[in-house]
Amino acid sequence: MAKRPSRYAQVLAWLDQHVIKRLYTERVRRVILQSLPFWVASLLTGLVAVGYEELFVWAEKTSFTWIQDHALLTFITTPLAFLLAWLVVAKLAPAARGSGIPQVMAGIELSNPTTHGRTAYLLSMRVAIVKVLSSVVLLIGGGVIGREGPTIQISAAIFRAINRLQPAGWPQLSRQIALVTGGAAGLAAAFNTPLGGIVFVVEELTQTHITRFRTAVFTAVIIAGMTAQAIQGPYLYLGFPKVTVSTGWFLGVVVLVAMIAGFAGAVFAKALLWINGYRRRFRTSREQAVWVAACGLVLAGLAYLVGTDAVGTGKPIINRLLFQNDHLTPWYLFPVRFSGMALSYSSGAAGGVFATSLSAGAILGDALARLIRVTPSDTNLVILVSMVSFLTGVVRSPFTAAILVLEMTDRHSAIFQLLLGGLMAQGAASLVDPVSFYEHLKAGFVKETMAQPAVYGPKGNVAEAD
Repeated sequence: MAKRPSRYAQVLAWLDQHVIKRLYTERVRRVILQSLPFWVASLLTGLVAVGYEELFVWAEKTSFTWIQDHALLTFITTPLAFLLAWLVVAKLAPAARGSGIPQVMAGIELSNPTTHGRTAYLLSMRVAIVKVLSSVVLLIGGGVIGREGPTIQISAAIFRAINRLQPAGWPQLSRQIALVTGGAAGLAAAFNTPLGGIVFVVEELTQTHITRFRTAVFTAVIIAGMTAQAIQGPYLYLGFPKVTVSTGWFLGVVVLVAMIAGFAGAVFAKALLWINGYRRRFRTSREQAVWVAACGLVLAGLAYLVGTDAVGTGKPIINRLLFQNDHLTPWYLFPVRFSGMALSYSSGAAGGVFATSLSAGAILGDALARLIRVTPSDTNLVILVSMVSFLTGVVRSPFTAAILVLEMTDRHSAIFQLLLGGLMAQGAASLVDPVSFYEHLKAGFVKETMAQPAVYGPKGNVAEAD
């Protein structure tokens, strides 16, 4: 018995029959038919990204309120939130844990004719829903996480779902292009950084020549970004910090800060990999639950001693350092945030490291600026370079990091210093590990996905059922 087309497929077929065929030539019609599902997915991505951000803002405010008003209560609420966030992932969608970017990279690698059916394990809508739920619960409990990596995985899941819903005979772009485009749209909508989304695809997500997917990526980034802007208005993620661009001898300061921050980012990534490896020693659910609760308990202790600066995304800290810097930020805030990021990520719940890495880089940059006695007028440039460099040390995408920070602040005058910082950080990070954090995790997710029991369709191929 033939499967009845979905309502979405019926709408597409009606548009093709009554509108597109009558208005356009066959060649133009084919291009429109190929692009239409991506436009729909991009629109949905923009809407979901905005809703997800609103949830994150609410969750972070809630956690701050609990810590400020009932500090001792965090020793109960934080471990409980960690346990619940981990349990949702462990029971419903194990591939929803962590950042989300390695899962998209693994999905792209597996989106070939022989293994594409297995990408459901990584990028189904069930995974996307669990991703949102787990990360929001973790953040309410004080988790030191971001939403940008998770948004990329959610966006790729949306693009995969829309691509699969197209009616039979519909001219389709490849599954790989759908996932690549979804990743770009997700990053653009999350940060309001369209160029960052495009550069991220070229630098991180794929080794394929850009001519294969440039139109799809460009249009997806535009639609997703404009959808987010239509709701939130034209905003900058970090506003307009005052930056004095110095050259000459000051470039030596830029290089020094970049290398230190890049090295620190690579050490952080290495620490996460080591902790995740250590965590695998715990085989039973009981042992894992004890580990997760212990992570939450330690983070609760940090929150009790340090306050709200120890938890959350870190965006308020970045804004304070760039716009209201009193040059009195305590030296221990960097190791506290470093530890909080590691505890949150190693809990096994969902949560990204993009935004938290930027905040760690900002704190480190401020500390280095004071240590080497940089003038207050030059401090913001040092902070921005350190943000780019620490993120580069973690993800090994120097151009993406530089373009992201550039678009977040609209400080085009500092573009060469930010790019120089990213390149110097890349070199310093390679001394710690020549392979990026995401590449390590991607390999693990590919192996994990291939180990899952395959579901075979009627023709003997691996089915794509979610």
